[in-house]
Amino acid sequence: MKCAINWSVDHIRWEDEFSKIQKSNLLQSSYYASAMFALRGQKLKRGIILIDGQETGLVQILEAGLLWDAIHAVILDRGPLWFDGFGGAAHVQAFFQEFEKQFPNRFGRKRRILPEIENGQTIQKILAQLGLKRKENQKGYETIWLDITKEEDILKSSMRKNWRGALNKAQRSNMDVEWDHDGHLLNWMIQHYAIDKKIRGFSGPAPQSVRKIAEFAVQSQQCLMGKACLNGEDIAGVLILCHGNSATYQVGWTSDTGRSVSANHLLLWQAINVLKNQGIQNFDLGGVNDESAKGVKEFKEGLGGQSIQLVGHYI
Repeated sequence: MKCAINWSVDHIRWEDEFSKIQKSNLLQSSYYASAMFALRGQKLKRGIILIDGQETGLVQILEAGLLWDAIHAVILDRGPLWFDGFGGAAHVQAFFQEFEKQFPNRFGRKRRILPEIENGQTIQKILAQLGLKRKENQKGYETIWLDITKEEDILKSSMRKNWRGALNKAQRSNMDVEWDHDGHLLNWMIQHYAIDKKIRGFSGPAPQSVRKIAEFAVQSQQCLMGKACLNGEDIAGVLILCHGNSATYQVGWTSDTGRSVSANHLLLWQAINVLKNQGIQNFDLGGVNDESAKGVKEFKEGLGGQSIQLVGHYI
């Protein structure tokens, strides 16, 4: 197979093709690239992948350079993305052969390559044969995907019993829930997230990064925030970022009162229905792990989605 990458893709064409991806991700979205340029000065390069002359997928990379790129960084985060019918081992091999030709590992160049490929010995072997080196001390991104095109009763029947019970409890409470697409809740959400992160000491994206990405998502009409209140008290919030026909649960916050009435269960369930009405089909429930956030993983697993782990970090 012969692979080529057409880097001459305008914004309108990219968005049109991006909408065809069944499970897109935040890090390959246009507004994420805009946020990274604003935060870190990283420049966008995006292209359509052609294999044997046929358009097969998309890839977006970020670059930074000094001294006419003698010192150069190239970042491929959670790509490439494939159209239906493509993305098998032979396509992956052809793509990374071309990637290696265009961005070879050399003195002065730092590469971060996080392939959007499910982990397995076969794919690890292919990438190793192409010269990509895996950072063994860094696990691949692990998440849970939920197909939200299913009917409500099927989604509920797929939940774990305790999750469904917590949702029923939350629905019987007197919680008020507010939904926002226009960024009115952003300052409130980031403030609570930042305080919660500092107090609990959990790993997660920096609040200033979350804010900047969300600001660009709001501009692109791809942001959804929810706030739950009980008896006039703010008790929980969620920030969800959409991309193509998919969405990602980015951050959440819950007070002690919120946990006592399962507020986050209600927010996520209502969010699923809001997203469904927007035409979103697949919901990435966000990164999970067994080491530092086992409880969060169990909470997300309770929705009954499909767990996956990506192949890992390569250089």
